[in-house]
Amino acid sequence: MIASTTPPTALIAEDETLLAEALRTELALLWPELRFVASVGDGASAVAQALSAQPDVLFFDIRMPGMSGIEAAAALADTWVTDGPGAKPFPALVFVTAYDQYAVAAFEAQAIDYLLKPVQADRLQKTVSKLKSTLASRSQSAIDFEATMSQLRALLGDAPAPAGAPLKVIQVSITSAQGSTIQMVPIDEVLYFEAADKYVRVLTAAREYLIRTPLKELLGQLDPQVFWQIHRGTVVRALAITSVTRDEAGKTSLSLRGIPDKLAVSRLYSHLFKAM
Repeated sequence: MIASTTPPTALIAEDETLLAEALRTELALLWPELRFVASVGDGASAVAQALSAQPDVLFFDIRMPGMSGIEAAAALADTWVTDGPGAKPFPALVFVTAYDQYAVAAFEAQAIDYLLKPVQADRLQKTVSKLKSTLASRSQSAIDFEATMSQLRALLGDAPAPAGAPLKVIQVSITSAQGSTIQMVPIDEVLYFEAADKYVRVLTAAREYLIRTPLKELLGQLDPQVFWQIHRGTVVRALAITSVTRDEAGKTSLSLRGIPDKLAVSRLYSHLFKAM
């Protein structure tokens, strides 16, 4: 259980400074004992500050530069220390978002608290009450952490699926001195997809291609029985996996047929290999 003698701490990740200040002001009125460890404006800084300060509560804006709030929370969960001396329970999460019917439905389905912009005092009061109850009752257990991981996995994969059958071919634009051509790459030849800056790498046994379709959009067009997401930026062909290893530090990686490099498996998706 969390010690009641120490004041709870919070981190705010919001790229709009005025909104961040307004949220902090309202929280100070409704929850005077809450201490703020940091206020940042992007996902990468939110992860770094949260790992350093280990706050009890995170208020993450959904839309931030770089990683979204959900992606930042997932990245944080992937590196959060859950065992050993000084390990703390994963922070309670509250996502802050402009009204979006689909996002709101996703949060409600996963029982994750959210606040709509502009934040209203009466709604924030309900959130504060819920957070106090959560902090008073939660424990540092594998069950609690896995529940959070499951919620984040669902939110990351929770996008409207496009109509129609799964992709059968990937259209790739190839530029040469003679001009540009469109090459058709059969999906059956693809071993894995990997997000890289503004592109997605498409790896086959023979070569690599680059496409501009975002990985999240591509995921909705792939057969989930054929392609497994193993990391925030990596999706692999399940039948191409030849071995999965876990080192002494608990890090999981896998090897694919025809690919010399090992691919990291995020803690968020290590449940796929529970038999290990």
